Amino acid sequence: MLGRCKVCRKEDEMHAKGMCAKCYRKQWKPKLITCKRCGRERYHHSQGYCTPCFNFLFHYDDLKAYNYRKSHNLDLETYRKLTEKCVVCGFDKIIDLHHLDGNRTNNSEINLIGLCPNHHRLIHMYEFKEEVFKDLKEKGFNVKS
Repeated sequence: MLGRCKVCRKEDEMHAKGMCAKCYRKQWKPKLITCKRCGRERYHHSQGYCTPCFNFLFHYDDLKAYNYRKSHNLDLETYRKLTEKCVVCGFDKIIDLHHLDGNRTNNSEINLIGLCPNHHRLIHMYEFKEEVFKDLKEKGFNVKS
């Protein structure tokens, strides 16, 4: 329906409240809500969540899969299998991916292992490198000293 916008006075198709789409978009703000996840008062995004919480809950796995594919050329299932637990100590809460040969571009599965942050840091420190390599050799991994 054509009409005159009450804000800019242009003859245009009316959107809502007597305004054209451009003027309506300028004045529209999403509703403030208390987010169901974080409990903060934020602008509503969808399903009772703020934008960061909604993206975390509903798009986090897609984002992780994309990043693993992009940086390691791995699919999400392979990455999860490799980072299930630390191969040295068995810790399973936070696991980093480590390249055995030190070449970041060599992403074959036999070159990748999961290490807890402690052992990952130790393997990159000169003083403790041999100790961690010894543990890895005992567990059957092919590492170069």
